[in-house]
Amino acid sequence: MPHFKLKLAMVAGTATLFLAAIFLNEMLFTRLEFAPGINPVYLPAGVRLLSVLLFAEAGAVGLLLASWLICFFYFFPNDPLRSFIGGILASLAPYLAYRVLLLSGVGASLRGMSGQRLFCFALLFSIMSPAMHHIWFALMGHEDLWHGFLVMAIGDLAGTLIVLYGARSALNILWPAGVSRR
Repeated sequence: MPHFKLKLAMVAGTATLFLAAIFLNEMLFTRLEFAPGINPVYLPAGVRLLSVLLFAEAGAVGLLLASWLICFFYFFPNDPLRSFIGGILASLAPYLAYRVLLLSGVGASLRGMSGQRLFCFALLFSIMSPAMHHIWFALMGHEDLWHGFLVMAIGDLAGTLIVLYGARSALNILWPAGVSRR
């Protein structure tokens, strides 16, 4: 039972952090919004990747639940199909990027990754997520997707780098290298 409670806490923590990132991003960058959920700086993208990096499947589930909540009730309340698929894509993209990282043999430790590997991981995700979304948009008949893809990729990369490097810096401050964590 304690394992289940830990996983539930990870899901709830991820959902809460993601919703807080959405709120913060809306406060800071709404005026720069290209389309609903597409900004030149998108901090929630970084929270997505950090969540699966820290909590794996539990992070992906938390993202799915929070994404559905925000899509159905805020971004696309009159488009249930877009909300449903959008939530799935928003949680699947970071999880797939995480799986690619594991398969590459790099390891999934935020602290153990070099700055260059962290950047490459963020770049992979920042291309993968908009690509998945824009493939869906193309299947739904949307046209002229190139501009939206570019803005989303740039925003996802900027937000992801801010969140991942911020989290990594916080870890280094809280637990400097060589310090025992007992």
